[in-house]
Amino acid sequence: MLHVQDVSFTYGRRTADARRVLEGISFTVPRGVIVGLLGPNGSGKTTLMRIAAGILTPDAGAVAIDGRAATALTRRELARRVAVVPQETHSTFDFTVLDMVLMGRYPHLGPLTLEGPADLDIARDALRATGTEAFAARTFSTLSGGEKQRVVIAAALAQESDVLLLDEPTAALDLAYQFEIAALLRGLNGSRGTTMVVSTHDLNFAAALCSHVVMLRQGRVAADGPTAETLTAERIRGVYGVDADVRFHAGAGHLTVVPLGRAH
Repeated sequence: MLHVQDVSFTYGRRTADARRVLEGISFTVPRGVIVGLLGPNGSGKTTLMRIAAGILTPDAGAVAIDGRAATALTRRELARRVAVVPQETHSTFDFTVLDMVLMGRYPHLGPLTLEGPADLDIARDALRATGTEAFAARTFSTLSGGEKQRVVIAAALAQESDVLLLDEPTAALDLAYQFEIAALLRGLNGSRGTTMVVSTHDLNFAAALCSHVVMLRQGRVAADGPTAETLTAERIRGVYGVDADVRFHAGAGHLTVVPLGRAH
């Protein structure tokens, strides 16, 4: 469904301090799966997410959705196919939660067209799906970090796109909210078949949520495959330079990763 083919990218490529951050990246995200994008700082995860979202244009290679190049789509068409949940969302104005979610309907509206009853129904359905319907009339700025993240996910759902890209969705959240977001995303995938790419530093979050992982190291794909086969102690050592104990936890129902120290 989402296909990344031989993507390379350089920041400042026309300057003396040009910096190559991605080199020949290829992987496929099948419809209806959750793929984890893993790698240390500087490995290119956020840049790759921005390319997949159409925010950046690669130097070489392409991103295609159902066989159609993302660069061939207009901004409005691309927004109908791909929705983005950034690390943090700040609102300059005192928008209500319902207003924030209705913003997800903009790609489906014509110029100077206001939201109609159908758009409102879709927004309220997204609020219900994320457990945020009770916040609809509240000002977005009054919510906790975890509540804001659920509302931003609701806005992405209201966008009715084919793929949901989430960049570090639990980075600023405490442990309880991390569990909450993981359960929410797992539920949306199970009930709606939502296709997701989740960039994260948290290997245990990825192990609990993702059926498939892509591991980046220094701008290249170091590993790509089912989580249970790919997230191994050997790969973690190669990608992160860390020794780790990786094993299936019967109580948790998924792999767990316990870092042991820097690899020597």
